[in-house]
Amino acid sequence: MTAFDTMTAREVTAGLRFPEGPAAVGDGSVVVPEIEGGTVSRVWPDGRREVVADCGGGPNGLAFGPDGALYVCNSGGFAFMTEDGIRFPFAGAEGNEGGSVQRVDLATGAVDVVLTETDGERIGGLNDIVFDTTGSAYLVDTTRGCLLYADPLAGRARVAAGGLELPNGAGLSPDGSRLYVSETYSGRLLAYDVTAPGVLDGPHELYVSDGGHGWDGLAVDGAGNVCVANLKRSGISVISPEGRVLDAFVTPLYDSYVTNVAFDGDTAYVASGGRGVLYAVDWPWPGLRLNFQP
Repeated sequence: MTAFDTMTAREVTAGLRFPEGPAAVGDGSVVVPEIEGGTVSRVWPDGRREVVADCGGGPNGLAFGPDGALYVCNSGGFAFMTEDGIRFPFAGAEGNEGGSVQRVDLATGAVDVVLTETDGERIGGLNDIVFDTTGSAYLVDTTRGCLLYADPLAGRARVAAGGLELPNGAGLSPDGSRLYVSETYSGRLLAYDVTAPGVLDGPHELYVSDGGHGWDGLAVDGAGNVCVANLKRSGISVISPEGRVLDAFVTPLYDSYVTNVAFDGDTAYVASGGRGVLYAVDWPWPGLRLNFQP
C-alpha cells in the first residue's frame, strides 16, 4: 500500500521547457530552471510564471547561497527532440564549450558567471548543487565523472571525488554527515561519509536499481530518506538511509524524464521534464529545509 495518492498530485503549471531542479523561495513561489529554455522561471501557487533570469546554455540544478543569490549549475546546453509527446535531450548543443556556475540575483535577474575552471581545467556539464553549512557547495560534474567542492562566491573549486559514471543528483543528509549521489545509467545510489568540509570517504553503495535508464536528480527529506527521480518509473523513489525502498511517487501522466524534486515544508515539488510540468505533492514524511533556503 503506497503512502502516495497520485490523484492528490496537483499540477502547478505546465508549458515549461524541460524543467529540472526546483527550489522553494519561501513565499509560496518556486524557482525552476528550464534546460531547453536556457532560463530560470518563478512559478506561483496559482500557476502564474515569469522568467526571472536568462542564463543561456542549459541551467540545471540550482540552490540559494549564503548571500541570498541563486547559484545555477549550467551544463552548456543540449539539443532536444520529441517522441510520443515527451521532450528530451539527445546530444550536446551546438557550440557547447563546457559548464559553468552562474550567480543569479533574483531581484534584478542579473546573471554572472562565477566559475568555469577547476585546477586549470574547464568544468564539464554541471548537473546538481548542494550547499553545506560553511557556505561552500558540492557540485556534480556529469561529463567529467566527478564531484567538485567549491566556494562559488570566491570563484574557487577543487575535485573532491572522481571515478564516477555519469553522476547526476546530489544531496546532504539532515545532519550533513553524508553526501548522496545518483549515477544515471549504472543505477547506483552512492553514499559518502563527510569527514570534514569537502572531505569525502567512500563511495559506498546505498542501493542499486535493476539497471537501464535509471536515476536523475535527488533531494533528501527531513526523515533522512533519499528521494531520487526514477526515469524508468516516471516518478520519485524513496530510499531510507539504510538502503531500503520505502515507497514511490508516480506522476499522473507518464514521463520517462521526471528530473528532480525539492521541498517546501511538507510539500514536494516534482519536475516532469519531458512533459514540461511542475507538480506539487503532499509528502508523507517531513520536508527538509536546505542550508540558506529562504
